[in-house]
Amino acid sequence: METIAPYLAYIAALGIAAVIPGPGIAALVGQALGGNQKASALFLAGIALGDVTYLTVAVIGLAAIAKTFASAFIVIKVLGGAYLLYLAYMFWTSDAGLTKVQRAKEKSGAGSFVAGYFVTLGNPKTIVFYLALLPTVMDLNNVHFTQWAVLAVLTILIIFGALAPYAVLAAKARNMMTQPSALKRLNRFAAAFIGGAGTLILSEAATAALRRA
Repeated sequence: METIAPYLAYIAALGIAAVIPGPGIAALVGQALGGNQKASALFLAGIALGDVTYLTVAVIGLAAIAKTFASAFIVIKVLGGAYLLYLAYMFWTSDAGLTKVQRAKEKSGAGSFVAGYFVTLGNPKTIVFYLALLPTVMDLNNVHFTQWAVLAVLTILIIFGALAPYAVLAAKARNMMTQPSALKRLNRFAAAFIGGAGTLILSEAATAALRRA
């Protein structure tokens, strides 16, 4: 039990942190409302990969390097926020024709994955969370590959388990609407979610840049 308890604590802490609404969840909901299940799943996969990236950084012990490259976080925030605003514009200006919507769905896969990854990677608070949590799970001065692998798998499962319900519920809401006028309203609702998330991320980037100036 002594070896299992730290992992249970990790699952509980990350699960609670993951379900708290933030820019990532807002963007995911907007993606599910305006896109399709594949795009939403890839966006969620990008979020999970971002968490695994920060988990790896924390395990390797690159906190000092993370601080050194704080300006890189700002650039990533800007890129991620700008892409979300672009998606918001695309959804807002869509004429909601079923053919056009389907084409947009087919093209959104890779971009959705990158956007999800940037949303997480552009949040330096995530690495602070892992750096604070991991010392309670393992000795960071003596980390084995197996330990990292177990935590990486747990992280992916927790992120998907915590965030997938948001995407599923949003997707169901979209599937209930088949009329072009309803789709247009839903597209604009999705644009509001995505645009709000992008605006918040850009404002955080601006604040971080001003602090460094």
